[in-house]
Amino acid sequence: MSTRTLPLLFINLGGEMLYILDQRLRAQNIPSDKAKKVMNDIITTMFNKKFLEELFKPQELYSKKALRTVFDRLAHASIMRLNQASMDKLYDLMTMAFKYQVLLCPRPKDILLVTFNHMDAIKDFVRDTPSILGQVDETYRQLIEIYTPLSGGEFQLIRQTLLIFFQDMHIRVSIFLKDKVQNSNGRFVLPTSGPVPYGTHTPGLIRIFSCNGEEVKRTQFRDGGNYTAALREGSFELFGDRIIKLGTNMYSVSRPVETHMSGTAKNSSQHTKVNTIPNPLAKEELNLLAKLMGGLEVQKPSNTDSGFRVNLFATDEEEEINRPMQNWQRSWGSSQKLGIPPQAPAVKVMIYWP
Repeated sequence: MSTRTLPLLFINLGGEMLYILDQRLRAQNIPSDKAKKVMNDIITTMFNKKFLEELFKPQELYSKKALRTVFDRLAHASIMRLNQASMDKLYDLMTMAFKYQVLLCPRPKDILLVTFNHMDAIKDFVRDTPSILGQVDETYRQLIEIYTPLSGGEFQLIRQTLLIFFQDMHIRVSIFLKDKVQNSNGRFVLPTSGPVPYGTHTPGLIRIFSCNGEEVKRTQFRDGGNYTAALREGSFELFGDRIIKLGTNMYSVSRPVETHMSGTAKNSSQHTKVNTIPNPLAKEELNLLAKLMGGLEVQKPSNTDSGFRVNLFATDEEEEINRPMQNWQRSWGSSQKLGIPPQAPAVKVMIYWP
């Protein structure tokens, strides 16, 4: 496994999270000042200097549970609060979107172009905030310095490491199902047409050479697809045309998004819950996670009234309606034993995913 995969995984998943949050904050008519603060605070935390210093050190990928903990903290680095169901589905959308992008990359090195597409969009989110823009530009420089010299074989190892991380995730997403790029079992449908990797020829021709290196024969065959040659390579510089569109914001047009657990994913989820019992082998992983998250400080609002809760999905409604009453019932039982009058459940305004 590649020890250079973690920064790419984190930045691309973080970019997908920002796409979703930006779309939902706008669609739910959150005041622009609050929405901007949420985006700025999350991006500031995401590109924290100390955090990135730890992130860019060569290291193995963290487990799914550990990485999920990082994004839980990152999503709540501002005044916005998400319930558990919203956070679960937000993470599902992030992971499935990036998994699809990795699968579609024409060549392994194009994973870096996907990362730059996410970085370009993040830079656009904070274009009016010079201090945060400087943090993003510094990350650009690190990516260019570390990853552009890598060989094709090293990028292939990065791609394999990412696919191993994603291999058991088969969560259905409505956008992908509607576009018929995902089957009902949560597995993606890969196209047999489009541009071939830059620097390669379109399939359909077999050339036979002599021992002297001279071409002696050509044979045509049916390739079964509709392939085209790549016109030029995408830019690996700070500015430039990335050519490929993977990693750009697919939520720029308002579309309904939902996740559905497939049979395989349900079993996997249940299996994960069973294995959440602490064990001695987890100690080292948690120590590494604590070190990684050392610079990731979550900002807590000084005034609790300034925060707001967002339900990203309509299926969260029942959970949010029932939870205050369930908490109040538990409080009532405890209060009766202690002789303390219970407090009535608080009333909250909920914002739902359409």
